[in-house]
Amino acid sequence: METMPSKKNPIDQTLDILDKNIIDNQRLAPVPFEEFLNILNANPSQILRNIFQTFHDMIKYYVDESKDTITGDIDKLAFTHYDCSRLFVEDSENPYFTDMLFANRFMKQMEYLRHGAQQNRIYIFDGPHGCGKSTFLNNLLKKFEIYANTEKGLRYEIVWRLDIKKLQDKDTTLSVSAFEKFINYVEKKEDTQFKNEHNDSLYTGTNTDYIEVPCISHDNPFLVIPKDQRRVVLDELIKNDEFKWRLFTEKEYEWVFKEEVCTICSSIYLSLLERVGNPTEVFKMLYARPYYFNRRLGNGISVFNPGDRPLKQNIISNQMLQKRINALFQDSNVINYMYSRFAKINNGIYALMDIKSHNIDRMVELHNIISEGLHKVEDIEERVDSLFFALMNPEDKRSIRDFPSFEDRIQYIDIPYVLDVKTEVKIYNNIFGRHIEGSFLPMVLENFARIIICTRIGKKSLALDQWIKDPLKYKNFCDAQLLLLKMELFSGNVPKWLVEDDVKSLDNNMFKKIIAESEIYGKEGLSGRDAIKIFDQFYSKYAKEDRLINMPDLCTFFSKLYDQPKSLISGEFLESLLRMYDYSILQQVKESLYYYNEDQIAKDIKNYISAVTHDLDSIVKCIFTKEKIHVTEAFLESIENRLLSENAEIKKRQEIRNDVLKEFTTLTLTHEIMIEGKNITETRLFESLYERYVHNLKKRVLEPFIENENFRNAIKDFETDKFKAHDKRIKKDVKFLLNNLSTKFGYTTQGANEACIYVIDNGLANKFK
Repeated sequence: METMPSKKNPIDQTLDILDKNIIDNQRLAPVPFEEFLNILNANPSQILRNIFQTFHDMIKYYVDESKDTITGDIDKLAFTHYDCSRLFVEDSENPYFTDMLFANRFMKQMEYLRHGAQQNRIYIFDGPHGCGKSTFLNNLLKKFEIYANTEKGLRYEIVWRLDIKKLQDKDTTLSVSAFEKFINYVEKKEDTQFKNEHNDSLYTGTNTDYIEVPCISHDNPFLVIPKDQRRVVLDELIKNDEFKWRLFTEKEYEWVFKEEVCTICSSIYLSLLERVGNPTEVFKMLYARPYYFNRRLGNGISVFNPGDRPLKQNIISNQMLQKRINALFQDSNVINYMYSRFAKINNGIYALMDIKSHNIDRMVELHNIISEGLHKVEDIEERVDSLFFALMNPEDKRSIRDFPSFEDRIQYIDIPYVLDVKTEVKIYNNIFGRHIEGSFLPMVLENFARIIICTRIGKKSLALDQWIKDPLKYKNFCDAQLLLLKMELFSGNVPKWLVEDDVKSLDNNMFKKIIAESEIYGKEGLSGRDAIKIFDQFYSKYAKEDRLINMPDLCTFFSKLYDQPKSLISGEFLESLLRMYDYSILQQVKESLYYYNEDQIAKDIKNYISAVTHDLDSIVKCIFTKEKIHVTEAFLESIENRLLSENAEIKKRQEIRNDVLKEFTTLTLTHEIMIEGKNITETRLFESLYERYVHNLKKRVLEPFIENENFRNAIKDFETDKFKAHDKRIKKDVKFLLNNLSTKFGYTTQGANEACIYVIDNGLANKFK
């Protein structure tokens, strides 16, 4: 009888799964230098990267960009749209939201990392309290750590495997057995102590075949090749392509040919060369392993908070490894395995969270390192090529005033408060949940954000004064100081309500002036923390299950706000915001009520064009519709009532007839139709008349319903039993109106209902008549 195989217990199965899936030991395993050269040959642009180039590549990898125009209608104002959500939002415990202005400013600075003198510089992110600096930097470092430990971010560092047998053969002072006994004695005596003291990548275990010596400075293995041989080697290794040309000519790759390995690796290389006499044998002991980043262990990334006390001993040594090296080379002065904590972040990132307390001392210590790129460790000069970041509040700048020479080594990157309405709303959604949007009528949540942002924007603008000569013409869309217009531009949008002349005068020079002024905004006003606190108060007070939050709620809340925030928000701005909202919601209701038959409108315009080319009281056949027309005053007036307005003076009527006749005979017929072969509907005359016709229809669309109480009641009764009792025509109009508000403008049924009642009860049609 065949026995069934025994089934593994759950613990064994679990261990098998882990053994199969965890492959870190394979990923971090060193490879011989020969294999490293093969990897370099296959992908030179990735292998030959320093920290600055890798960080730049990380930013480009996570940030999606598109060269969109700032508005769909104006292609002359190009502004890069950067989507930073994968960098700062996705998989983040505390997302950081970037607005368009900061994203462009940040990406511009990051582009410099690949070029020129990116070293010898510290990047200070400067911003007021509550702007999110710490969240920004923490998310940035987290994404870099993730990227650097993936295939795309992979870089290699040096690790030496000193072949004991090969080096013994070159040394006759000790017998093989005596040498082995000494090595084993050192290992057994200090192995336990070493494991306890070194919980990092330095511990390599014991192996009597070789001694493994990692490069504590994380240098690229290629740098072991003597400088005078590197061009020849790369010319042989890399095929002739664009990258090779950049590598040999551009400044960003100078380090490949000029930098030296750390003093430890240099000493090992020279000692080995002296011992074995053959460079090939030396390179056989050279290995490359992935540079593994770990912020928690301070490996490649070190972050210091102001309260982190400095260590008393900054010089680190490894006595066990040092004794093994001394025993191998028989000279304690040949290779000195000693380094500082800065070596652990060489080719990595060193960050200071706020220049306060102990971080002031760390900043001062960075002065010489940043200036010279060197750090003295007793008699040894230690090179430090790292990316230095710091966060700073405005008042902390006094900490570095005593070092005027430091100023030219600092690159400030401003992190202001958010100036973009969409981004401000994303912050509220993130803090309080996306469900909050369902508690507001459309546009109201955005208007809350506008009120907060208005406190962060300067009230005076020389650029806007030069551009918009008469702000009052936009009183239905904007405030007198044009703060609402600035917000639109800062969000990457040129409003459609701007008149044609102002749109034309908004050229690139003018736009750059407006954007340049934004550099000084966002440093004062209500902070991000203030905004969240105020929103919490507002939402808790006005969010109800049976009604949506509307603009009167918003205006009432801010007009009664406590002193400090209230003093930052003018009553005039609230009035302008309410007027803009009223005008906008009125237009939405008009658009949603408007029935228009495109075919009928087109037929009326074609017949009108044909009629004005003939005398009154004549009977003609329209050349476009083939309909017979009796050209009478009544016929012309019936269409002119839609092109102009009812009861328009005869003078106005005669002017439009003459204008239509003139343009038809001089341009439409003789040029556009006869020469360009256009259809009448494609001509400038037809399009102009069509637009006027539709505009005037919409303008008067509310008139039948304004004083109609039955219409108001039908809206309130929608989706109730009472609605069935209303007039058939009214029910049809109400359904049409509410459905259009939902499909065109994103209203819920309840929101559409409340919006219509708001328009009627507040007499908005008469307010903007």
